[in-house]
Amino acid sequence: MTGKSLVHNIITSLRTGNSQGEAARHAKRAYRRHFSFSQTIFIATIVFLFLPLMVLILYSFNSSKGMNWTGFSLVWYEQLFFRSRDLWRAFWNSAFVAVSSAATATVLGTAGAIGVNWYRFKLRNYIQVISFMPMILPEIIIGVSLSLFFAGVKIQLGLLTIFIAHTTFNLPFVFLMVMARLDEFDFSIIEAAHDLGASEKQTLFKVTVPICMPGIVSGFLTAITISLEDFVITSFVSGPGSSTLPIYIYSAIRFGVSPVINALSVVMILGTVLLTYLLRNFLKYIAAK
Repeated sequence: MTGKSLVHNIITSLRTGNSQGEAARHAKRAYRRHFSFSQTIFIATIVFLFLPLMVLILYSFNSSKGMNWTGFSLVWYEQLFFRSRDLWRAFWNSAFVAVSSAATATVLGTAGAIGVNWYRFKLRNYIQVISFMPMILPEIIIGVSLSLFFAGVKIQLGLLTIFIAHTTFNLPFVFLMVMARLDEFDFSIIEAAHDLGASEKQTLFKVTVPICMPGIVSGFLTAITISLEDFVITSFVSGPGSSTLPIYIYSAIRFGVSPVINALSVVMILGTVLLTYLLRNFLKYIAAK
C-alpha cells in the first residue's frame, strides 16, 4: 500500500466516523424530543385519569367484597342482572328523565336560539342573560329554589319535578351550542330560500334546522350526560319512589362500596364507548352536510 492510498483510507475512515457520530447525535436528540416534558405530563395525566377506571374494572371481577384479590368471578354481574331490581328501577328512572328532559330542552333551546339570533325585540338581551343563569348559579341554589317553588305551587315531588328541574338546567347548554352554530350561519342562504319562494316555515325546517343539526345533536347528547350524572339538584326535587341512579348509588355506598356498583359502572362504560363509536360517524356526516 502506497503512502497516498494510506492517507486516503485514513481520511475516509475519519469522514465515516464523523457521519456516524452526527447520525448518533441526531438520534439522541430525537430520542430526547420523543420523551419531552410536555409528553411526559400528558402520559402522567392520562394514567391519572384512567387508572381508577382500570382498578374499578378489575375489582368488578373480584370474588370477594374487599380490596384483597381472592380470585376471578362473575358473581357480581350475575347479582347485577338478576338480583338488583331496585337498582335497575333507579337506572330506568334516570334514563327516562334524561332522554325526556334532554329532548324537551333541545326543542326549547333550539327554538330560543333561533328566535334570539334572527329576530330583534326589546327583551332580547335580557333573555340572553337570564338563559345562562342556571349555568352560573351553584346547583345547591337551583335545587333549593326549585324545591321551594314546587312546594309553593303544591306539586308533589316525584319524577315530574325531576323532569322539570333537569329541563331547566339543561336548557342553557343546548341554547349555547345552537347559538354557537348560528354564529357561523350565512344569512344569504335564508335570503336565497326566500327568493326561491320558500315560506318562513319551510325555511326554518328545510334550511335553518338542518344547518344547525350538529349543534342540536351535540346539545341533546350533552343534556343527556348532565342529566344522568346530576345528584345535587335531583336530591332536592325527588320524592318517594322516584330515586334516580346517582341517588341510589349514594344511598348504597354509605354502607360501603358494593361490587355490584362496580359491575354496573363497567356496563355503563362499555355502553358509553359503544354509543360514542356509533354516533361518531353520524356526527361527522351531519357536520359535513
